[in-house]
Amino acid sequence: MTTDRLGELTAAGVAVWLDDLSRVRLNSGGLDQLRRDKHVVGVTTNPTIFAKALSDADEYDWQLRDLAARGVDVEEAVRMLTTYDVRWACDVMRPSYDASAGVDGRVSIEVDPRLAHDSQRTVAEARALWWLVDRPNLFIKIPATEAGLPAITAALAEGISVNVTLIFGLDRYSQVMEAFLAGLEQAKANGHDLSTIGSVASFFVSRVDSEVDARLEKIGSTEAKALRGKAAVANARLAFERYSEVFSTDRWRALADAGAHPQRPLWASTSTKNPDYRDVIYVEELIAPGTVNTMPEPVIHAYAEHGETHPDTVTGAYDDARGVFAALESVGVDLADVIATLEREGVEKFEASWQELLDGVRKSLAAAGQGSSSPGDAARGNADAAARAGGNA
Repeated sequence: MTTDRLGELTAAGVAVWLDDLSRVRLNSGGLDQLRRDKHVVGVTTNPTIFAKALSDADEYDWQLRDLAARGVDVEEAVRMLTTYDVRWACDVMRPSYDASAGVDGRVSIEVDPRLAHDSQRTVAEARALWWLVDRPNLFIKIPATEAGLPAITAALAEGISVNVTLIFGLDRYSQVMEAFLAGLEQAKANGHDLSTIGSVASFFVSRVDSEVDARLEKIGSTEAKALRGKAAVANARLAFERYSEVFSTDRWRALADAGAHPQRPLWASTSTKNPDYRDVIYVEELIAPGTVNTMPEPVIHAYAEHGETHPDTVTGAYDDARGVFAALESVGVDLADVIATLEREGVEKFEASWQELLDGVRKSLAAAGQGSSSPGDAARGNADAAARAGGNA
């Protein structure tokens, strides 16, 4: 009998989400198949994912021709193209949303990463995306920068569900949870139904090992090299410890009594960057109830094939994780500098992907403007819209 490893992971309390989206996947029914066959109950996106999706598919041609004909500028075109896909994905994932009473079935879209250090503009962009997609199972991704923290609170206070992204360090994670609690308290005061507001905190994993391992290699000692591949899991486990502490307080219980759902930890960047490491290490080593693991499709299939599910590989390992941190400091790894570097580079990488996306759409609009929409293009667009059960471009 074939083992349903992803089913076992789900039973252990880990929500399986897909870290990818494209119109090819939507058109083919691939996303719905993952939902039905692989226990996928959510979707995350980012500028890099969209840049890749729009660069290698002709499924966007008809919409690009329409946008070019309307004279839409490139930034508005990017919003129209990406929100179309996210809206469609929200409709595909709606059964999971309904079955989980609004906890899962979520699809994330990120604010323009160039706004990461501007609170006011981030909130304005979050409102615009929330309105454009117009689906209850949407998450607006806001980065956990210093300027992002008040934006997270403000968006939640307006009833906007938020995926907090680019979290690398424990202290920043504590600030994220504080922003979440403050946002829900304000939402309650504003008369919002807390049961409809969702949030996850995306704690990045593999990038921590990539940065720390590079520093350990540079140090070069036997003690340093023995610590390779241990920092990321330790960091995430200690984050879950902080989560457990915050979401057992009287402050949280008051919100829970008013219908609020906790802000679940989401393990992001879970593909293994080092081929020497087990390809599903960042899934197997971070199994805990009430968490989310968002995986690229190859990781989902790898886990389905050979992943090993052990009940809770996190909560009993806090002391070991602290030991890893102490050992890293003792060999000369400055963990505070690691976290600061990763946050800065994370924003820069998404800004670069966003620029790549803008440049690609600009070229596509120019090319589309040289032609004209044919009846076949219009029919194709109408068929897509009908397939999305009432969504609009």
